[in-house]
Amino acid sequence: MQKVSFTENLDFNDKKMVTQVLLETSFSKEIRILLKKGQLMKEHKAPFPIIVHIVEGNIDFGVEGTVHVLKQGDMITLAANIPHDLLAKSDSIVRLTLSKLDAAERVEKVVANS
Repeated sequence: MQKVSFTENLDFNDKKMVTQVLLETSFSKEIRILLKKGQLMKEHKAPFPIIVHIVEGNIDFGVEGTVHVLKQGDMITLAANIPHDLLAKSDSIVRLTLSKLDAAERVEKVVANS
């Protein structure tokens, strides 16, 4: 058993998004992404399906040219290899669920290049 909090020990960064793997299970990786208002995660793809959960804040979630407005509590799923981007409309905490087969380092690279 593991216990963590997505809303404690927050360390937002004015210059870049902050990612942290909070849990790794036998089937998934749970990653916290902290975005300050206006921060953009440029368009990218995931090699496996993902789940995005807005723990706090508001995000414009772009999928193949369509923007989906996501607010606190919303969740969205995305199949593998679908181009998407995120724009924080307010300071936001995002939970990203990755397949165990996916690499958390891939997310860090996307964030670094945004």
